[in-house]
Amino acid sequence: MRVRIFQLDAFTTRRFAGNPAAVMLLNDYPADAVLQTVAAENNLPETAFLVRQGEDYRLRWFTPTVEVPLCGHATLASAAVVMERLEPGRTRVTFQSVSGPLIVRQTQGGYVMNFPMRRCQPVAAPTGLREALGLVPREVLIDTSNYTAVLESAQVVRELDPKLDVIARLDRSGLIVTARGDEQYDFVSRYFAPAKGIPEDPVTGGAHCSLAPLWAARLNKQELRALQASRRSGEIICRVVGERVDLQGSCVFYMEGEAEL
Repeated sequence: MRVRIFQLDAFTTRRFAGNPAAVMLLNDYPADAVLQTVAAENNLPETAFLVRQGEDYRLRWFTPTVEVPLCGHATLASAAVVMERLEPGRTRVTFQSVSGPLIVRQTQGGYVMNFPMRRCQPVAAPTGLREALGLVPREVLIDTSNYTAVLESAQVVRELDPKLDVIARLDRSGLIVTARGDEQYDFVSRYFAPAKGIPEDPVTGGAHCSLAPLWAARLNKQELRALQASRRSGEIICRVVGERVDLQGSCVFYMEGEAEL
């Protein structure tokens, strides 16, 4: 079976920056083991698998090692594929996912995704966190998926060199580090998820589902400009909308072709 495959860089306007994702169009989903094998073969932070469902699309995301319940950058990439390649001229699409319906609309500034908000709560630092970071965070918070460590400054976030093997042993699948922004950014962050096969994710939409309400409350702003300060880096415009968040970014196509399954 031959299927269409696209590779895009998400949350960037420059090729070879942001977060790379593969998007594959299927007639139906094969066994999960097949999807996982294909994602491992693609060897990107995420592979998105799309199946047409009426006017909508079903959407699933796999890292090289596991399926995940939500992925921002691969959803952004999927929206670009639908609206720029599969249905040119379309300006809105709904993806049906295990995290509920995800609506993405095209704007002059790229694409805006409407995602469920993740509320985080303060907690004591878990065993191993200080060792993993090599420093004492100002504050530690937790949500259903990740720990968040608030650090002293944007410079500390940028220069952090954590111990990934220790992060992999935490009792959450990922670790966000963040600080108040500098230059033109309201806040900066990085995201580490070695337990999911992603040592450091270049730009993470899902992490901003908790970062947006966190910094919106602290900075008393409903719209924020965020930088994920990985080696590739990427920018996200975040807006708090009730109990959901709008995440805005751009995509750049890198490769298009066919895969043999």
